[in-house]
Amino acid sequence: MNKIKIKKNDAIVVISGKDRGKRGKILNVHAGKNRVLVEDVGLKKKNQRPRKSGQKGEIITVPSSIHISNVMLYCSHCGKGARAGFKALQEDSHKVRICKKCKNII
Repeated sequence: MNKIKIKKNDAIVVISGKDRGKRGKILNVHAGKNRVLVEDVGLKKKNQRPRKSGQKGEIITVPSSIHISNVMLYCSHCGKGARAGFKALQEDSHKVRICKKCKNII
């Protein structure tokens, strides 16, 4: 299983599918299923039954998850999607994610 380089609250860009080119923020990551939930991406319509008597049923829009291979981290320095790499900082000895193209911290 590949290491997931995307975390919650990351800025991403969708690289394939019906929402290609859209940018958003990760709301949830399902690591076991390799799927992510992104705000305003992958929306689908759902028919909701009436809850109380006398209330009408309605059509609501709910977000659905998309596969993690269809998203890419967004680098604000490059202004486009970026492949993520890791770099160890000398002073703290903890890893940070970097953009493979411009070498800036994401």
